[in-house]
Amino acid sequence: MKYGITRRECEITDINEIIKILDKAKIVHVGMVDKDMPYVVPMNYGYTMKDGKLTLYMHGAPAGRKLDILRVNPKVFVEIDTDIIPFEGKYACEYGICYSSVMGEGIAEIVEDIEGKKEALTILMKTQTKKNFEFTDKMVGGVTVIKINVNDYTAKRRPMPKDRKAME
Repeated sequence: MKYGITRRECEITDINEIIKILDKAKIVHVGMVDKDMPYVVPMNYGYTMKDGKLTLYMHGAPAGRKLDILRVNPKVFVEIDTDIIPFEGKYACEYGICYSSVMGEGIAEIVEDIEGKKEALTILMKTQTKKNFEFTDKMVGGVTVIKINVNDYTAKRRPMPKDRKAME
């Protein structure tokens, strides 16, 4: 990623640790640009990771703002987070939040063909539920599937400081 991570001690480079984050989290925040305004939408997702290449799959209604934007500008930024634990400190500036995250830039495409939609939805459901599902032509006919090739990503973890405790 051209900007990288400022706090290198928090960076995750182990692909197996990145996969753990992707497996545990359930929502991706997809950032787009609508004319000159940012637009972010949370979506559930499925993913594949092949040779370090991350591909995300989402589904939604066959019409709407998100699709209108992506048809004009398919460039997106994605953010996935999990393990959110607020912690406290003695002073206000010592409070914080633990988390694990994956962020990246990519290009979205709308999957048009039925077999591609079936494959994407199978991946999505496997990611979300750990179960295998089969889809009929009719089932996938009424949804739109978005595929994002994440061409550049980073991962980060902020652990609990040793002298702090989780907030209740």
